[in-house]
Amino acid sequence: MVQGVFLWPVRVYFEDTDAGGVVYYANYLKFMERARTEWLRARGFEQDRLRADSGILFVVRAVQLDLKRPARFNDALSVTCRLVDLGRASLELTQQVLRDGAELAAGSVRLACVDAERFVPVAIPSAVRAAVESDLGDET
Repeated sequence: MVQGVFLWPVRVYFEDTDAGGVVYYANYLKFMERARTEWLRARGFEQDRLRADSGILFVVRAVQLDLKRPARFNDALSVTCRLVDLGRASLELTQQVLRDGAELAAGSVRLACVDAERFVPVAIPSAVRAAVESDLGDET
């Protein structure tokens, strides 16, 4: 595993597939969302606790997805997350969906840190920033 890259396993269920028997395109975004949630959890932060304790949410501001190969029912996939940019009130991650090391989908997502009540940008809490900063720029 490349340092700074978080990996989360995902199994394709029948409900993830479309009439053609392949993963429906929007479900790749769901797989990526789960991996981002687990990436944050692995750094010590639960999203419900961030809302309750800090009054913030991370919301998707922009997303890009490139579908390269289909995944099918029962495939064992790996979803990666890599932090590539950390702003005052935002962060950007690149993500991949892999099967046996082969890239099926690649994308990037920019998350905004917002006040949970007013949905306006706010600074990323210092504890969160400190926990994720070490991931930034790690490549091998």
